Amino acid sequence: MNTNIWGVIVQVILMLVISFPLGRYIAKVYKGEKSACDFMRPLERVVFRFSGIDPDEEMNWKQFLKAMLVINGFWFVWGMLLLLLQGVLPLNPDGNGAQSWHQALNTCVSFLVNCNLQHYSGESGLTYFTQLFVVMLFQFVTAATGMAAMAGVMKAFAGKTTKTIGNYWKFLVLSVTRILLPLSLILGMILVLQGTPMSFDGKMKICTMEGATQVVSQGPVAAIVAIKQLGTNGGGFFGANSSHPLENPTYLTNMVECISMMIIPMALVVALGFYTGKKKLAGSIFSVMLFAYLTGVVVNVSQEIKGNPRIDALGITQHSGAMEGKEVRLGSAATALWSATTTATSNGSVNGMHDSMMPLSGMVEMLNMQINTWFGGVGVGWMNYFTFIIITVFISGLMVGRTPEFLGKKIEAREMKIASLVALLHPFIILTGTALAAYMFVHVPSFVAAEGGWFNNGGYHGLSEILYEYTSCAANNGSGFEGLGDNTPFWNISCAVVLLLGRYLPIIGQVAIAGYLGEKKYIPSSAGTLQTDTATFGVMTFVVIFIVAALSFFPVHALSTIAEYLSL
Repeated sequence: MNTNIWGVIVQVILMLVISFPLGRYIAKVYKGEKSACDFMRPLERVVFRFSGIDPDEEMNWKQFLKAMLVINGFWFVWGMLLLLLQGVLPLNPDGNGAQSWHQALNTCVSFLVNCNLQHYSGESGLTYFTQLFVVMLFQFVTAATGMAAMAGVMKAFAGKTTKTIGNYWKFLVLSVTRILLPLSLILGMILVLQGTPMSFDGKMKICTMEGATQVVSQGPVAAIVAIKQLGTNGGGFFGANSSHPLENPTYLTNMVECISMMIIPMALVVALGFYTGKKKLAGSIFSVMLFAYLTGVVVNVSQEIKGNPRIDALGITQHSGAMEGKEVRLGSAATALWSATTTATSNGSVNGMHDSMMPLSGMVEMLNMQINTWFGGVGVGWMNYFTFIIITVFISGLMVGRTPEFLGKKIEAREMKIASLVALLHPFIILTGTALAAYMFVHVPSFVAAEGGWFNNGGYHGLSEILYEYTSCAANNGSGFEGLGDNTPFWNISCAVVLLLGRYLPIIGQVAIAGYLGEKKYIPSSAGTLQTDTATFGVMTFVVIFIVAALSFFPVHALSTIAEYLSL
């Protein structure tokens, strides 16, 4: 067990060590300074010339958002067509058929919003063609969408007074060519060397030790796993995701994949400091996020290595901890670390079944997504935190009797209204979806029965499964409590609605706030200015975030995860 704990510590240290130089590099990329991947410039010129884009043309925040929404609309049509036609498209050696319209809707929207919620099993639900030209394509471009949005926000803050926030197309392309693609190539090579498949062959037949014949899927796995982790996407090539021995063959690949989930979200907070010159502010934000993330890690690791008290009561010693739903080759501590990391970063990949974890571990996983600001998805995680900074500055300004200011810009009613709506939207869509599903289950049982019954578990854990599903959708995460039978018209459609609202409305609001603040007259700091880069303000922001989350979600947790914990 001590070895497992050291494995957790080493992974966290490596995350921190890698994130700082990577953050500095990302800031250089977005500022247009000389960087290590300048050799990609000819490829970028070809892309811009082919697309008719002038990368040096500045955009205001409205033009920036219009470009983002238009290209996302195109990708939606692209994804729907391919998923509905995949049965007759090439690269389908296993003969997999098309998805139903509601499953295709859910799949397309899920990958479009960087969530990668999967109401299908990868081996049979997609073909190699759609794995590459829907799943893998979306994993690059949707991750880059969040990164481009953050780059625009950073540019708005870096200038004293500006009406433009950069060029969306330029930030999008640079995010792919200079950051995501090089890192994916490195990670993909490590995975291939460790035994992850990278081929276009169909299912292979193998003879088991018992002498039986088993059919095992394969395919271009390593390439998709690399970007799924780095882009905080999380969609598994196989149904079992990264608990599958071909997606995650060894403890080394487990470490590398877990670290890769966190390094870009961490690095983007560091990049904020280098890009804007506000390193102390970035350090304060990073410290708050790191404290909250590590708190979740400690709770989950301690819960899982301690084991299940019901099994202890039977007189059975749990030497390896609570191992239900976990891989023996990885252990309980590594699975607990992964569960905290994948939910803190909006990644959603799993190396064990979250449905089988201890109740408090499940609560931490859901709180990470419900708070949705502890590093979060690439780009959008910091932007969610920024929403709470605006709220905290406004509250603090009222407390000391000053007009609230952030980075030399006055925060007025318009910015505060947008920030409040964005902050309240997240719990609203989660709790509304949960309430609707619970109502249908209790009051319209014939409808639920017609869709297959939905649940394998009742009581407290059944409510947890509903809550987790909508939490995962709203947070663009994609993991789930897999006791829920979710490939039905109700779940596919309702989750698609939550996915869309949870992705685009916050980005629109956050970019709008940055655009409005960027246009305002810069006010130099004075003796009376509220300092937002101090430990005190960091604690204040943490408290505001925690209070909002606690007030919103404590009642439903009291009826689900907490009640289940107390029942043990």
